[in-house]
Amino acid sequence: MIVPDHWAEARKQVRAAARQITVRRFGWSSVSADDALAMAERRAQEALARIVAGETLLRREPKVPYNGADGIPIREEVLARHGDEVITRNAYGARCLNSPAALFADVDFENPSARKLILGTLAILMVASVSTGIYLGNGRVGLGLLVASLFLCAPIALALRRLGVAAQGGAEPLARRRLAKFMAAHANWNVRVYRTPGGLRLLATHRPYDPGEPEVDEFFRCVAVDPIYARMCLHQQCFRARLTAKPWRIGVASHMRPRPGVWPVDPERLASRNSWILDYESRASQFASCRFVESLGSGVIHPRIQPVIDLHDRESRCNDTAATIA
Repeated sequence: MIVPDHWAEARKQVRAAARQITVRRFGWSSVSADDALAMAERRAQEALARIVAGETLLRREPKVPYNGADGIPIREEVLARHGDEVITRNAYGARCLNSPAALFADVDFENPSARKLILGTLAILMVASVSTGIYLGNGRVGLGLLVASLFLCAPIALALRRLGVAAQGGAEPLARRRLAKFMAAHANWNVRVYRTPGGLRLLATHRPYDPGEPEVDEFFRCVAVDPIYARMCLHQQCFRARLTAKPWRIGVASHMRPRPGVWPVDPERLASRNSWILDYESRASQFASCRFVESLGSGVIHPRIQPVIDLHDRESRCNDTAATIA
């Protein structure tokens, strides 16, 4: 897990084969801004040399947030460090806990499989529309059916999924059964269960985990974790849990400025960002991000994980029954 305190961008330029090549690359460091700039200079020079040699590379490195940064350090403002755990502010303003060892898993009741169902339904409708147009020898009919299918796809797929989930007792009981099935096959596991606004948060406490372990992948698949989250845990080499409310759930209508709120922010735009954060933090302080429900399994809490539990539970306000989860 790499969560740098300092970021910098370097620009290198050369004229080669009658054309000008300009390359920009980022550098990062937990030591100093100068150290980050030195890294950026090295990376930019290396990229420039490879492009001049004929390799196809991006001229400018994209500035992307956590969920778009495949294999690059977490680009978020560092708010606090607690040993190896780091609290950062994500792209929409919430505080997040990043841990290289404490296995967190969020299970959304609106399961990611719904997206696959929508795409599958859309594909079927598109094929049917085109085939009908070809059969009738009328391109307009086929086009009309295709347009109609685009509008009907999501409602039909979601309706089918809701019927399927309802037939299995509902989203929460289904998620609970998945977890219970996994726990029954893994007697040594202990998992703390939290309720979030849209699902469950699970925290394995019996031992530390590396995101790349096969057992982590098995757990994620069995409890139906969002594949995007699973992929980012692997790429960023850490697990993650949101500690404060999502802004739109607590009456914060505007987006954090500048948008997107990818770190670092130009100094001239910090005032606008800080003003938004002041309002957000004031409102968020009255809400919890999750509610503790129960602990399942062996009852074991590893000494490495106990401080993470304490930090998470305190910062998320999961035991404050007077605070609405958001």
